[in-house]
Amino acid sequence: MIEQLQNFFSHLPDFVWNILLIACAIVIGLIIKFLFSLFLRWQAKRTDFSLVVSVIKRVGRPLNYFLPLLTFNFLLPLMHLTKETFAVVSKGIEIALTISFAAILIGIVKIAEDYFYHTYDFKKTDNLKERKIRTQLQFLRKVIISLIIILTVCVILLSFDSMRRIGAGLLTGVGVGGIIIGFAAQKSLGNLLAGFQIAFTQPMRIDDVLVVEGEFGRVSEITLTYVVLTLWDQRSLILPINYFIEKPFQNWTRTGSAILGTVFLYLDYKVPIEAIRKEFTRLLNENSLWDKRVGVVQVTNITEKTVEVRVLISANSSGNAFDLRCYLRENLLNFVQTNYPESLPQTRVMLNKEEQENDSKENSFLNRAVS
Repeated sequence: MIEQLQNFFSHLPDFVWNILLIACAIVIGLIIKFLFSLFLRWQAKRTDFSLVVSVIKRVGRPLNYFLPLLTFNFLLPLMHLTKETFAVVSKGIEIALTISFAAILIGIVKIAEDYFYHTYDFKKTDNLKERKIRTQLQFLRKVIISLIIILTVCVILLSFDSMRRIGAGLLTGVGVGGIIIGFAAQKSLGNLLAGFQIAFTQPMRIDDVLVVEGEFGRVSEITLTYVVLTLWDQRSLILPINYFIEKPFQNWTRTGSAILGTVFLYLDYKVPIEAIRKEFTRLLNENSLWDKRVGVVQVTNITEKTVEVRVLISANSSGNAFDLRCYLRENLLNFVQTNYPESLPQTRVMLNKEEQENDSKENSFLNRAVS
């Protein structure tokens, strides 16, 4: 049986034999990937984190190319090729393997990021630690992927003899070239260094609430060169990353998400402060947005026309504080309008006795003239 198969394969044309080897390489590679997927699915049942979903999503496609190429590289010596064709095919497989392996490394970096994102989930109220780690992870992921791509390109170029000779010739001018590149790319290098500084000193983090250039928004993305803020009305404000090193900005969640909020009421001198204070306490106790840390009613200013009443409250996030302020502003206004309308701002004019008599005479004269 074995001898018959050997005779059969020995009489096959070279191109048919080569096609069979290529098909075998593809089939073997896909079988290995299928077995690997089965193992991952078995492991996924034993853990809470769905590693199999992350692995298939991140490295599934690169493995579709890498495993058949690797198998084909092992079977390459069995192919019937001329010396020149063999060299070209071997070099092509080497380059393809390098690229697919780099894609797998990038996928592994993203799998690690998925794992840390699952471990440090910031979908909770007090997520300061999670935002710190995610900011560093996002920046490190970009740096590592950039290094993998640069090294892959270098490995491919250095695999050619002509490129190595060109590189050796260019070494003589590396000093002058480095100075020129340094001057030309100083802004880019400045952005990169600013990115490192922000990632590790962390004046801001992913999901921080910032006020920048008069705009209120959350940090949705930090790249190597710019920062994206998603504003309250769903616009995106994009700023260079070194902006946050050189210019001041407000960070409402620097040390925590809890925040204070104020509501100002401008009322007449007749306003009963104690009644407003009791209504304010009742409204706060009925609202779940209040975190029960701060709740104060104070008269903070008196002008010639109105009394300024400040309502100070606390909430566990800026969004809750904004909603709570709107709720208190509306309900306190309604309370004053319904129960103490005379406490709304008024403009008074005081007349002395002589002016009052003159006004009464003028009114009586006008009434007679009209009649």
